[in-house]
Formats: sequence, C-alpha cells, structure tokens
Amino acid sequence: MTRPGRPTGPSADTEEIVLTAALELLLTEGAVALTPARLHTVTGVARTTVYRHWPTPRDFLAALIAVAPHPPVRPTGDLAADLHAEVDGLCDRLRDKPVGAFLRALVTASATDPSCAELRRRYVGDLFAPFHAAFHAHGVLDDADIEEAATTIVSPLLVDALLLDHPIDRERAHRAVERALIPTSARHLEETGP
Repeated sequence: MTRPGRPTGPSADTEEIVLTAALELLLTEGAVALTPARLHTVTGVARTTVYRHWPTPRDFLAALIAVAPHPPVRPTGDLAADLHAEVDGLCDRLRDKPVGAFLRALVTASATDPSCAELRRRYVGDLFAPFHAAFHAHGVLDDADIEEAATTIVSPLLVDALLLDHPIDRERAHRAVERALIPTSARHLEETGP
C-alpha cells in the first residue's frame, strides 16, 4: 500500500539536473562549491528539494559516486588480455573523463571533512574492482595476490594522474600489467598445476 505525500527521492529528471550541475561545479571549482544554495542558484531546482536530498557537499559526492559509470569488460578467457583491456579502460577514464579531477576533489574534500575519506576509499576501490574481478574470473583466488597485482597496475596510474599531473602513459600501464602477471601466474600455476 502506498501513502500519498512526497516521494522518497527526487525525480529522475531533477536528480540528473542537479547532479550534472554538481559535477560541473566540482570539476571547475572543487567540492567547496557543492552547497545546496549554490546548486539551487545554478539549476533553478527548488531550494527545499536540494536541501532535502543533498544537504552537504558529502551528499553530493556520494550521489555522484553512486551514478558513476563502471563499464564492465567481458572476460575473454585470457587473463592477460582482460587485464590489458581493463588498463586501457582505466587510462581512458583518467584521461578523457572527469575521474582524475573527481579524485582530486575527493582528496581535497577529505582533508577538510573526514567523512569524505570513506567516499574517497570507496571511489578508489571502484577503480580497483575490475582488476579484482578479472583475476577472480580466471581462478586466481588468493586475495593478497590479487590486491598486490591490482596495486601494481593501478597505483602508478593514480600517482601520475593525481600527484604528478603527468599525462597517462598507456605503455607504462601495460608494462605494469605484465609485471603484475609474472608472480600471480607463477603462484596460480603452483596451486592448480599446469
């Protein structure tokens, strides 16, 4: 049975308008611009609607993370090929899409609002997740091995993009995949046999 009254969340159109504007503000001005008053001004969405659903910058960041696309790569049966496809996707996301700028904003927001640190970890975890999934799909089950291999692949890309402002080096990323595969493949063969 449904009760009459206000819906529990914003309409899809309202959410799209507000979150699109929030992402633009985040990328141009940083997380400090993500206030309900500012989003009301930019979008024209009723101030009460914005305050009700996104009362703090953290709420905007959480909503943006929730709607961030995570394009899956279908396993091919070849772990190396799948990891190379995933690293290409991550390189594209860091280069062409607002992933790098979004991560920088999350780091900055975490410095002033400790509750944003969990969001930063969640978002970075989402960047690692496709690599974890690729290893699992190919029968690599040791979580420590998977984490070490994923870190070998992803961390240099994040350091380059976030800390050093270097362009994404796709060749370096592919070399990292090859380095990560050597110990992981050797351990997997020891456990499962040839």
